[in-house]
Amino acid sequence: MATQWKMMLLTGAALLTADRAAAQAAKAIPDDQAGATETADGNADITVTGLRQQYRGDVPLRELPQSVQVLSAEKLADAGIVRLDDALDFASGVSRQNNFGGFFDSFSIRGFAGDDNTASSYLLNGFPASRGYGGIRDTSNVERIEILKGPSSALFGRGEPGGAINIVTKKPQFDRFAAGVTAAYGTFDRFRGEADINAPIAGSVALRVTGAYDEGDSFRDFVHFKKYTVTPSVLAALDRDTRLSYELEYVRQEAPFDRGIAAVDGDPQGLPRGLFLGEPGDGDIVVDALGHQVQLQHDFSTRWSLLLGGSYRNTSLEGFSSDPENVDGRQPYFSNAAVATTPILSRQRRFRNYDTRNLVFRAELSGHLDTGSIRHHLLFGADYDEFDLATRQDRFRPGTGANALSASATPAQLAGANAINVFAPVYGNLPSLVPFTDQRERQWSWGLYLQDQIDITDALKVRLGGRYDHLEQQVDFRIRSGAGVPALAARQVQQRFSPQVGIAYVVGVPLTLYASYARGFRANAGTGAPDTRGAATLFQPEYTQSYEVGAKFAALEERLTGTIALFQLDKENVLTADPTNPGFSRALGKARSRGIEFDADLSLPADLRLAVTFAYLDAEVRAAASDPNFGYQLRIGDPLINIPETSGSALLFKDFTLGDRTLTIGGGVNYAGQRLGETGYRFPDGSFFKLPAYTTIRLHAAVDVTATVRISGEVTNLFDRDYSSSSYSRVWIQPGAPRQFLVRAGFKI
Repeated sequence: MATQWKMMLLTGAALLTADRAAAQAAKAIPDDQAGATETADGNADITVTGLRQQYRGDVPLRELPQSVQVLSAEKLADAGIVRLDDALDFASGVSRQNNFGGFFDSFSIRGFAGDDNTASSYLLNGFPASRGYGGIRDTSNVERIEILKGPSSALFGRGEPGGAINIVTKKPQFDRFAAGVTAAYGTFDRFRGEADINAPIAGSVALRVTGAYDEGDSFRDFVHFKKYTVTPSVLAALDRDTRLSYELEYVRQEAPFDRGIAAVDGDPQGLPRGLFLGEPGDGDIVVDALGHQVQLQHDFSTRWSLLLGGSYRNTSLEGFSSDPENVDGRQPYFSNAAVATTPILSRQRRFRNYDTRNLVFRAELSGHLDTGSIRHHLLFGADYDEFDLATRQDRFRPGTGANALSASATPAQLAGANAINVFAPVYGNLPSLVPFTDQRERQWSWGLYLQDQIDITDALKVRLGGRYDHLEQQVDFRIRSGAGVPALAARQVQQRFSPQVGIAYVVGVPLTLYASYARGFRANAGTGAPDTRGAATLFQPEYTQSYEVGAKFAALEERLTGTIALFQLDKENVLTADPTNPGFSRALGKARSRGIEFDADLSLPADLRLAVTFAYLDAEVRAAASDPNFGYQLRIGDPLINIPETSGSALLFKDFTLGDRTLTIGGGVNYAGQRLGETGYRFPDGSFFKLPAYTTIRLHAAVDVTATVRISGEVTNLFDRDYSSSSYSRVWIQPGAPRQFLVRAGFKI
């Protein structure tokens, strides 16, 4: 079956990349906009609208009491961006986190990232899409990325208080056949292709297929990657008022598991950025993801609509890896005074076999009604979510005496700790593994949500909302250690009401002032120390509360639009080390993030387009505790990992007219300030291990050679800066990519 999928994908997407030509070749119907479709006899008797966006109802973005940033497909194509993590570099207040060896997207919004052992949460057309192991998300099927800032639990349910990411995919359109295909070649023998085909059928049905293939070497030694994705979808107008859509997504990613490099005496750039600290003989990790989405929208009138939907998604991850050991007592790299004299790094070796299943159903009724002079924009919804995670892991781990290894260690001693010399690595050791974990975690939840945005006057809007969640969580331990400790299970039930209130005041066309408050929660994964009866215990969920005030502005006939927001987010029940049960965790921690964000889009004369973002964040520990991973002491006021105090970005493009053709030239700048590189760790002088600030620049150019052919290219990290994009510890540091180029040719009809 996998071979059949691969051949289908290679055949359909052999010439392909995200190029503005392809993005415009078959532009989807935007939601909340109408378009006519004709029957076979040429009469336009069916009016088709794009499916209404879930959770929004009929309230314009400008009147929502929250900050919303939108990255369109055109903006991504202008910048040559083809991955979600690269796109989010140009979103205010979003920073990169631990990416699980290159196999999931991990980011924080407004200082909070959630569980650092799982992918960050994001939605695909309003449905959960990141739970599990779906690989790094490609943007080939993306119509736009919505960064919904601030409190969202009152509608979305369990999640982080910083906000939510919703990816809206390209939808079929009814008006014409269109196709775009692009082929690209770049540094490190990278080949990328992308295709986008839209085909109306019989007037009331349209099909669309997008796909991408990406393969090449890397600046990282021994790392060759391969990824492909295909997304067919269909949209049917069942009658004038009813639309049905179906979308399938298949993703496969193959690459070595890569934790990055290690710091040298506190310097995160002390080793070559291409040095591979894993084991080439481990081979590739393979990720497969298959998702389905079905949505039915019925408009009862121009005021009221019903949206029914379902999503089912399977993911799997399997393969071997060798990862640097993180615990001091097992790591000689930490134990010696100077790495330069004793550059020995011990490594764990693991085999992972992870599978997930996620089933979601949702029903949502939205519309508006008037009570005298007051209008109510109402949203009622209910959903059911079932998540099943099965994880099995075999492991080799260096012994507790491994930290005593020195530069004079014999080959046998190095092999016994699966260790290498970071200055002269000798690969080839593949130690045997023993069973480590085999468990299954299941979550069943249902929720009810209600929102009423009240137009008290044309200027004054008040939002009242809330959501009730019922969550059942069970963890079954089929094996807990290599010693064969008997299996056990833990189960708990949680109920929670998450309220939300907001106010917006529209000061004419140019300005909207707003404020909001919300509470929310998010389930903590895993289990703590056994109770007095010896039964495993599950953690209490994280509880959050959020405050935000801001202003949305539009000027120069709306050629200038943007948002400025101030916020404070508080979180409790963050997992920490259990002070009375060593080796276990407890939900005792607290954290806070507060700051200011700014983003603006400006269309200037002479076909200039500018997008600017800036964020200042103060994210810190608010309760003394110990880190659950390494046991380091956390003090009140300590910074949170990978969160820059200041960050910002800019994208600037200009179109030139060459006869009846267009030349586009532009680029982008991305800045991230200094960040904490390992939670709780301090050097002997009391200072933290931090990643230096960095600035990268990218350039892009594209020209329409003919009406159907477009040539484009970009250069990233123009000045070849050596930088660290994120870190988990001093021996798991993700180096940024060096200067790279990619050139492409696109064809559209």
